[in-house]
Amino acid sequence: MAKYSGSCLCGAVTFEVTGEFDDFYLCHCSRCRKDTGSAHGANLFSTTARLRWITGQERVTVFTLSGTQHTRAFCSTCGSALPTVQGEGALLVVPAGSLDDDVPIAPSAHIFVASRANWDSELHRLPMADGPPEPR
Repeated sequence: MAKYSGSCLCGAVTFEVTGEFDDFYLCHCSRCRKDTGSAHGANLFSTTARLRWITGQERVTVFTLSGTQHTRAFCSTCGSALPTVQGEGALLVVPAGSLDDDVPIAPSAHIFVASRANWDSELHRLPMADGPPEPR
């Protein structure tokens, strides 16, 4: 059975996921954009994998937007996105960037593209660099 390790930016929270991921969605809804401060959320989903907190579970804060099912977890020290177990334990949602291991599957789809940010178009055409930008 597959096993993946993950953590927050400051390292206070560590976790392990055992099992396989069903889907990997890049979500462009306004809520995921707010959550990440970026063009989209990048989340892995599983109905069978299990989450185990290794360290720092007491630092995990869970927020659910009132009147919605939109839930996110984050480290109360550094603010990094962390996994959530939703739907009374039926669904594990893991922010792909929170894994310390390589993500085992490619994204399944872009979703909620009708809500995409106006600047999120043709991003793959921008110049790419292996490090920080050169000073101007």
